[in-house]
Amino acid sequence: MSVRTNEDEKIREQVRHGYGKIALEGSCCAPATGSDKGGCCGSSPEQASALIERIGYSTDEIAALPEGANMGLSCGNPTAIASLKPGEIVLDLGSGGGFDVFIAAQKVAPHGRAIGVDMTTEMLAKARRNVDAYEKRTGLRNVEFRLGEIEHLPIADNSVDVVISNCVINLSPDKAKVWREISRVLKPGGRVAISDLALFKPLPDSVRDLVEALVGCIAGAVLVEDTEQMMRQARLVDIILTPRPEYVEAMSQWNDPLYAEVLRHLPPNSKPADFITSLSISARNPCV
Repeated sequence: MSVRTNEDEKIREQVRHGYGKIALEGSCCAPATGSDKGGCCGSSPEQASALIERIGYSTDEIAALPEGANMGLSCGNPTAIASLKPGEIVLDLGSGGGFDVFIAAQKVAPHGRAIGVDMTTEMLAKARRNVDAYEKRTGLRNVEFRLGEIEHLPIADNSVDVVISNCVINLSPDKAKVWREISRVLKPGGRVAISDLALFKPLPDSVRDLVEALVGCIAGAVLVEDTEQMMRQARLVDIILTPRPEYVEAMSQWNDPLYAEVLRHLPPNSKPADFITSLSISARNPCV
């Protein structure tokens, strides 16, 4: 049984505040104002389209998205990994403005559906506003967004064919609980197809202490081998973890404020890609 701590709640509140601000301002790397610094898990609006094409989203997928759904928050393409099939039920953890939900919903149409869960009310409101545009553009009515924490999913047991997530689990203060919840909601034989940030080696304490790095998905990331261990403890099988350097390499080419802040706190002659990777994660629930 998981026990909430004051530190856990502090982390959740930092994430809610950071991503609520992103939802209201419409982009990930908004200019700094007052004590708030720019930088988060993604790119500026101008860089967002280039990023998602680079990490695997097709032009057709992007064209069908409601305006504003892409906020540069991706670090991979879980729907491509998922090999989604018509008729399946897909759950997106930390669905934000609905970017992957809207793409997944088209892949499982006409009889499948896509459900997004997010704990940030501003993101949830933005996603729900995007539903009307999605339905008008596609003629489909197969998306739903629910308020909730990924450690306590508002989803029934054994009810989901595929769980996807894009650059979110690393933000959780209780990742082991998230993996247990994923196992709980998946049907027997159900699949996991997740993109997240992970570490090759521990980050310096000075980086982990940055609130900007936390909201930017970096400080909360854990070692690749720790991710695998938590998945096995959640009884998931057929686990495949594949490092994808494209996301961190792309960050290094931008004038990204988070990247610059992290770089200042790293040891001399090192770079974020020495520590951090985008990780493609696949697995499945046992059939029995």
